[in-house]
Amino acid sequence: MTDIYERLAKFLDRLPAGYPPAESGVELRILRKLFTPEEAELFMHLNLIAEDPDVLAYRAGQPPEKVAHRLDEMERKGLISGEHRAGQPARFSVNQFVVGFMEEQVDHLDRELVDLVDEYLPIFFKQGPWTKVPQIRTIPIGVSIPLQTDVMPYERAEEIIGRHTSFAVRNCICRQAYQITGRGCRKPLETCLSFDEGASHTVYTGRGRTISKDEALGILKLAEQAGLVLQPSNSKDPIFICACCGCCCGVLRNLKLQEKPANLIANPFIARHDPDLCSACGACTERCQMDAITIGQTAAQLNAERCIGCGLCVSTCPSGALSLVRKPEPPAIPKDTVSNYLQLGQARDKLSTAKLAGLLVKSKIDRLMAPREHSND
Repeated sequence: MTDIYERLAKFLDRLPAGYPPAESGVELRILRKLFTPEEAELFMHLNLIAEDPDVLAYRAGQPPEKVAHRLDEMERKGLISGEHRAGQPARFSVNQFVVGFMEEQVDHLDRELVDLVDEYLPIFFKQGPWTKVPQIRTIPIGVSIPLQTDVMPYERAEEIIGRHTSFAVRNCICRQAYQITGRGCRKPLETCLSFDEGASHTVYTGRGRTISKDEALGILKLAEQAGLVLQPSNSKDPIFICACCGCCCGVLRNLKLQEKPANLIANPFIARHDPDLCSACGACTERCQMDAITIGQTAAQLNAERCIGCGLCVSTCPSGALSLVRKPEPPAIPKDTVSNYLQLGQARDKLSTAKLAGLLVKSKIDRLMAPREHSND
């Protein structure tokens, strides 16, 4: 009989973001660290669509009360996602590895888990769909975008925040993890924002706190001052914005190892450098998280193939030699998280529109078959 964790790993690898195997088996050690066998079994009855506990109990062939309790425990452990809306029962869906249940281990890390994930991440990024379809994207800090440039609402962090009504902040798991290993930087820790349903989940699981819109905007300013890259989920309606550093962030660290990071990030902007205005002061090199700028004898030199368009160099350039410009062919941004999952899955030949429709149909059938009164159908 196949080991429960081998089955779980294969299940995760069928999801859009993937969970590729490693020769060392480190991906299985991560799962054994986080999941009990019972949690692993129940996890494989969830899918990308949030569903009622009764439906999941029916599918798993387990008592509804037992399943509801275990699902709540799994959400609080960060293993699955939960939706909590007033007057409606909680609904649950799978968490992928990244972005997913790994980030949900914030404030619950230990050295063993940090070392396991640090070993696995290069394998995950190398074999996953990130080289074709990013799961998150980069947006410029607001002060770096030229006023005369037409900017879409989803390209400006302040406008993303303005479209939401509830907010939460949590610690950055990447900087927290590197602090555990003694390699952490001194940049601010409490900087990761989530909105609406994402904010409710953050607060419900005890992984962060509720904040006001003004506080959320204040964190954007803090990120600019600290030289942190703004990375929301890759959709026009993102549910979170992370503030990341190139020394600790799993995504940026692995991007930095690539020869041409600019080709692997979804950002419509790129830096432009005017050597005639440059004083070769070096302020930009301290801010660039991709080592895209070097200082020559008389001026800085910009390697555009390494620029991810974060704007941190622009806001700190005292001579105005650096600016942001729109790419000739900006990347297409998915409409929402489901659309992003579709693109990720299609890049791996694991999910199509037809397969997603099939999941919806199966979910509806199981919902009708589950022994309960569907008062909110």
